[in-house]
Amino acid sequence: MEKILNYIREEKLNVPRHVAIILDGNGRWAKKRNMPRNLGHVQGAKTVEQIIEDGYNMGIEYITVYAFSTENWKRSMDEVEALMKLLQKYLIDCIERSTRNNMCVRVIGDKSGLDPNIVARINELEEVTKDATGLKFTIAINYGGRDEIRRAVTRIAQDISEHKLESQDITEELISSYLDTAGLPDPDLLIRTSGEERLSNFLPWQLAYTEFYFTDVLWPDFSKEDLLTAIRYYNGRDRRFGGVK
Repeated sequence: MEKILNYIREEKLNVPRHVAIILDGNGRWAKKRNMPRNLGHVQGAKTVEQIIEDGYNMGIEYITVYAFSTENWKRSMDEVEALMKLLQKYLIDCIERSTRNNMCVRVIGDKSGLDPNIVARINELEEVTKDATGLKFTIAINYGGRDEIRRAVTRIAQDISEHKLESQDITEELISSYLDTAGLPDPDLLIRTSGEERLSNFLPWQLAYTEFYFTDVLWPDFSKEDLLTAIRYYNGRDRRFGGVK
C-alpha cells in the first residue's frame, strides 16, 4: 500500500472525494473457473472490503457500491436467494468491521421490498455506525435510479398536498434532499468493471457531472492497482461542469 501512496504523492494525484462503483462480473468470474455463480458473489464481497480499505487509505472519503438492483429480482430464484443470504451475512459482519474501522455505513434503495430480517440488520448497522467519522460507505440494495426519483417525487407531491411545500419551492437542491442520497456529495468518479459501459439505472440524478471509468477487469479481480489506474484516468479529465476554462 505504501508504494501506491508514494505514486499518489509523487504524481501529485488529485484523489476523488466520492467514488461510486458498479460491481460487475462476479458471475463471469465464477464461470471462467467452473464455479457456481454464488462463489463469484462471495469473492466479490471480499473485494469490496479490500477496496474500501485501500480507497480510504488513498484519501477517498465516500464510496458507494451497487450491490443489488431493482432489476436483479429477474435472476433465477436460486441466485436471488443466495444473494440475499450473502447480503444478510455481509451486513452482520459489517457491524464489527465498521466499528473497528470507524466507518459510517448507509444503505440506499427501497427497503420495503426486502425481507424484514435484512431490514433489521440494515437498521442496526446504520444506527451503530451513524456517528463514525471515517469513510462514508453507502450500499445500494434493491436500488433503481428511476424508482428512487419516483419515490422522491411521490414524497414531494405528498408534502405539497399537506401544505408543507409550495410548487415554487421545488429546486434541484430540494429534489436532491428527497433522494436516498440526501446529504451525500455527488460522485466525482464512477467505476464500472467487466467491460460493460452503461449506468444500469444507477444514480442517474447524482451522476450528471461524474467522470466515468470503464475497465475489462472482473470485479473479484479488481485491485488497489486497478483503483490507482482509475484515479490516474480521473486526473486526466478536465472537469468544467458545463462551463469554459
